[in-house]
Amino acid sequence: MFTGLIEKVGTVKRVSRGRGLVLEFSFAPWSEPLEPGESVAVNGVCLTVAQCDATRFTADVLRETESRTGLAELKPGDPVNLERALRAGARLGGHLVQGHVDGRGELIAKEPKGRDFALTFRCGRVVAAASVLKGSIAVNGVSLTVSGLGSDWLRVDVIPTTLRETNLGRLSLGDRVNLESDVLGKYARRALDGTGNGERGMGDGGLTMETLIENGFA
Repeated sequence: MFTGLIEKVGTVKRVSRGRGLVLEFSFAPWSEPLEPGESVAVNGVCLTVAQCDATRFTADVLRETESRTGLAELKPGDPVNLERALRAGARLGGHLVQGHVDGRGELIAKEPKGRDFALTFRCGRVVAAASVLKGSIAVNGVSLTVSGLGSDWLRVDVIPTTLRETNLGRLSLGDRVNLESDVLGKYARRALDGTGNGERGMGDGGLTMETLIENGFA
């Protein structure tokens, strides 16, 4: 589990495509070194550290992860957002991020709003349907608030610090990002419409106290 508060911007050092995708990243050292087996979110994708030293780590990428995220598109020299897993009892400054990408987004507008910027992404209907205005969304692993929403697009407002300290500041029109909707919103939507499991929901009998209890909301 992560928070969407990026700790470092690392760099892709090596991309290996032998029997499977293996990525190597470099970064400025953490005060507490990485250890093999721990989880690191890379552009919002939860990866397991396979090998590491003070300034580098490698990770194996599942084929399923390749197909659902932008990790397979990375090239040596690309900047990546890095966040280590949340520790129990630590301060939660962003929102709960699983590192499980729901879909890809494409930057279709970047507009100044005073000192800030509004970034609009075409995100597809699945991600849009799981999002709400003023709710949370992770964009390349960065915890942001949805400020505009349509049937297949969403907009977020970003402060200069976030643009400077993550790779969002390097985005150009047409660039693609990893998107993860708020996990609480996804569970609420599943409880309401019964998607994916055939259970009763809003679409086949209405929302009832029994439905809320069955889905863990009461």
